[in-house]
Amino acid sequence: MDRGTYCIVMKLDRPTSIVIGRLGREFFPHGYYVYVGSALNGLTRRLARHLSQLKKKHWHADYLLEYAKIVGTRRIHSVEKRECALSEEVGRICHGIPIEGFGSSDCRCSTHLYFFPENPLSSPRFERIWG
Repeated sequence: MDRGTYCIVMKLDRPTSIVIGRLGREFFPHGYYVYVGSALNGLTRRLARHLSQLKKKHWHADYLLEYAKIVGTRRIHSVEKRECALSEEVGRICHGIPIEGFGSSDCRCSTHLYFFPENPLSSPRFERIWG
């Protein structure tokens, strides 16, 4: 089974203003970002696409990834779409700062992207979500 929910942990080395598709221009402070998504038709392929430098911008994350570097990924295999619940956990349990409207245009969530001043991969709380 190659379906499920994933997160991408990115690092932005300097504060940057980025045009994010229809969201428009957004300011991103330097630090770490966690984007939560789902891929119910090819989780491995979706992550490989996000890791690729050569791609057409489609998802909000594609615009941020043009400036940020990926420092880690996590995945949970599932036939159910769990990105909304897991995104909420990242914000609530790990105290991520939400970037409103990012990555959530196809659901009722306020966001699927969170900012962290420090690397969330070093947090046991974060690892428990994906473990």
